[in-house]
Amino acid sequence: MKSWASDAQTCGLNPDWIQRLDDLLEPTYFYDLELQDIVDSMRNGSNLTVEQGIKLWNYPDINMIGHLAFLSKQARYGDQVFFNSNLHVNQTNICTLACKFCAFRRGKRAKDAYALTISEYLSRIEPFEGRIDEVHTVGGLHPEWDVEYYEELFSASKKLYPHIHIKSLSAVEVKHIAEMSGLSTRELLKRLQSAGLDSLPGGGAEILDDAVRNVICYGKESSDEYITIHRDAHSIGMPTNCTMLFATIETVQQRIEHLCKLRDLQNETNGFQCFVPYPYLPDNSRLPEAQLASGSEVLRVIAVSRLILHNIPHIKAYRMNIGDKLSELALHFGADDFDGTVGHEEIMHEAGSNTNLSYSKKQLTRFITDAKGLPVQRNSIYTKFRRFDDDDGHSKFISLPVLSTGVSK
Repeated sequence: MKSWASDAQTCGLNPDWIQRLDDLLEPTYFYDLELQDIVDSMRNGSNLTVEQGIKLWNYPDINMIGHLAFLSKQARYGDQVFFNSNLHVNQTNICTLACKFCAFRRGKRAKDAYALTISEYLSRIEPFEGRIDEVHTVGGLHPEWDVEYYEELFSASKKLYPHIHIKSLSAVEVKHIAEMSGLSTRELLKRLQSAGLDSLPGGGAEILDDAVRNVICYGKESSDEYITIHRDAHSIGMPTNCTMLFATIETVQQRIEHLCKLRDLQNETNGFQCFVPYPYLPDNSRLPEAQLASGSEVLRVIAVSRLILHNIPHIKAYRMNIGDKLSELALHFGADDFDGTVGHEEIMHEAGSNTNLSYSKKQLTRFITDAKGLPVQRNSIYTKFRRFDDDDGHSKFISLPVLSTGVSK
């Protein structure tokens, strides 16, 4: 079968994955004593506790943790690895906040500050419109843009490119626009959904612990507000992803508690589709006390995330942050999604990422096949799937013109 469909809740998940995982696992006595209760929980599809998550993190054999996560991925999807044809367009780098970890933000008077007009935004999509089915748009908290700007932006995009899914706005952007407009976050989301907003990308979770947030991103939404905004989105039928920024100042326990908070909301709403973990990148930002992450730590985070977030369908290897080679390794540590073609990206690259943005689908899927995976192209919300063939059309990449500096009026 070359093409198939799913629904936005199961997202292509094997409905018998728990039984399949039980079959893939060795008998419980095969595993070290300190892992046996975790393996039993995996067999039953049960929630791991914070204490079990910390035990996983501290277990010395990272390959065993990765193996358990890989089996969990295999039970769900076999050898399938998912990607999509997307484009990132950041609408503005002007922001009223100044988070310490952010290298993208500019003040309104900065020489390289910019704010896209509606026509400029649409013109950045135009070179790709025949080969993408998603535009991913997040940016700064512009001091003048309220709900009307975003209604116009999304409705104009849908009118011109009705086939392109709009994945846009981090939780703090939702909060900011709602406050600018005198609306509740749920009312704002309903209006933007009517204008064409399809899903939220999940950015801005950082670490869901306010003691950490008060240091690295003071002024952003609180941990509870992040959860509430995503609950609001799920309540109106809008799917979202969720994220974690790690390796700043948080402890291992705070990371595990973060994962458990996301899992608990998923138990309530079933609206998260994919979890996207990524480490702090230090270039051009202002957080000298950050821990920074090694490659093995990134892989351990991905593996532990797959095991704790048993109810969130997909785990992404976010190559815009961790790079192509580590993303390929992550496919053996529980990740099943390889992100997309992207085309253009500013936030991670301002922070120091040098990930290639000029891959065709054929070039991108080479990483998947090198990892012994089966490339499957998906739509944004994991409801349509198609096995990728080397002879697929639209393999040539088009370079996106660079926006001139200066604020657009």
